[in-house]
Amino acid sequence: MRVFVGFDPREAVAYHACVQSIIETARDPLALQFTPVTGPLRDGSNAFIYARFLVPHLCGFSGFAVFLDGDMVVRAPIEDLFAQQRWGVGALVVKHDYLTKHPVKYLGNKNEDYPRKNWSSVILWNCGYFPNRILTPEYVAQQPGSHLHRFGWLKDEQIGALPDEWNRLVLEQDVMDADKILHYTIGTPCFSEYATCDRADEWHAVHKRMNAPC
Repeated sequence: MRVFVGFDPREAVAYHACVQSIIETARDPLALQFTPVTGPLRDGSNAFIYARFLVPHLCGFSGFAVFLDGDMVVRAPIEDLFAQQRWGVGALVVKHDYLTKHPVKYLGNKNEDYPRKNWSSVILWNCGYFPNRILTPEYVAQQPGSHLHRFGWLKDEQIGALPDEWNRLVLEQDVMDADKILHYTIGTPCFSEYATCDRADEWHAVHKRMNAPC
C-alpha cells in the first residue's frame, strides 16, 4: 500500500506523527510503503501544496495510492481507506463545502475560502486512470493552484466521494468519535498557539508514543 504524506521542514514532527498514527492503526504495517511529499514553497503555503499532484507520476501511472497532508492523525486502519477505491474515477476525496472560521492559520498564513477547499488534503488516487496521465512534473509546475486543487483536469463525475469521516477538519467542524482521520488544518498542536486546541490531546499522545522511550 503506497502512502504519500506531505512533509514541510517547518513542521517536520507533524509528518512523523502522522506516519506513526498510520503504523499504529494498520492491520498489516509490513504492507505499507511511505513516501514523504515535498517541494519548493509557493503561494505562501506549505512545501507539499503542489507536489501532491505528482503522486500518479511517481507511481508510474499505475495502481492506487493515498496522499495525506502531514497535519493529520489517522484513527482507523489505512486498509479501510484503500478499500474505498473505484476504477471509474480518477480520485476520491471528501467533498467539503464550508467557509472557514479562521482567516489566519499556522505560521501566520492566510486561510482564504475557495471552491473545493481541502478536497486535496486526502486523496485516494487511481493512478492508472487515463486523464491523470496529464499530471507530469511540467504540467503541475505550470498550473495555478486554483486549477490543481479543484481537480480541474477531471470532469465532476470523474471525482469520487469519500465518507466525511475520512477528513474531519479540527477547529472547522465538530469532531465525532467515529471520525477516521483528524485533520489539524488550522494548525498542528506542535505549534504553541494550537498546543491546547480541540483534540490536541490525541495528537500529543501519538507524538509521545513516536518518541518512546524518551
